[in-house]
Amino acid sequence: MIIRSARLADVAALSALLDAYRVFYGQPSDPDAARRFVAKRLGLGDAHLLVSCDDEGVPQGFVQLYPLFSTVRLAPLWRLNDLFVAPQARRQGIGRALLRAARDLALAHGVHQLTLATQTDNHAAQALYDALGWQRDRAFHHYALRLDGENPHVPSP
Repeated sequence: MIIRSARLADVAALSALLDAYRVFYGQPSDPDAARRFVAKRLGLGDAHLLVSCDDEGVPQGFVQLYPLFSTVRLAPLWRLNDLFVAPQARRQGIGRALLRAARDLALAHGVHQLTLATQTDNHAAQALYDALGWQRDRAFHHYALRLDGENPHVPSP
């Protein structure tokens, strides 16, 4: 297994993985939008995208990190926003290897903390995070506000 930074040449394979990731989270398949999204991230360099490749160099999984800052800590932190392994490549340690590579990359960049969120019923992911020393946040409640008009809890004016 090879883990490396994604390159523009990976866009086609990564967009297929990203589309499958989105479908896993209940979104409709949209390969073209996934391709545009991956190409934009790589083109702008506004995310750190690592891929795990098989022996033939075909991406089998990815992890994507977004740089942020902690005002309280006065230090950079990264949001591990996406982790996905193709179904046929699961149970081979790819997710674990990607998480370790993300940690190592963050340390190399002087990042003081990684954060992530996962669905409450994604027990497989939670077991992996627990096994690698990630701590569930018990000090803060995290909230989200949708700004695309799809927040069912905000009354319309």
